[in-house]
Amino acid sequence: MPAPVATLLLEYLGQRTNMRTATNHNSRWLFPGRRAGQPLQPSTLAALVHSLGVPTTAGRAAAIRQHVLDMPAPIVATALGYHHATTARLATEAGTTWSNYAPGDHGK
Repeated sequence: MPAPVATLLLEYLGQRTNMRTATNHNSRWLFPGRRAGQPLQPSTLAALVHSLGVPTTAGRAAAIRQHVLDMPAPIVATALGYHHATTARLATEAGTTWSNYAPGDHGK
């Protein structure tokens, strides 16, 4: 992690209030959930982030757009669990040079 982000994460790790329960006492998750050994549910985390005023949808789309600039959209879709049409659309919007990439085994 870059220095500014690392400092914030270390601060957060030192003051997580949900670590006082028996369920999360030694949790390895950055955002531990209510069940032992499980992370916070994505919908719960999204609601918390949204309550802080962070636009999660715009941030997620921006992150995917950056990924499709670095690698083909079908690979991004597979890696992140998105539909290939979604990543292809975002790749086109981002003006990627990978837009003509044909997935599959080209060694045959």
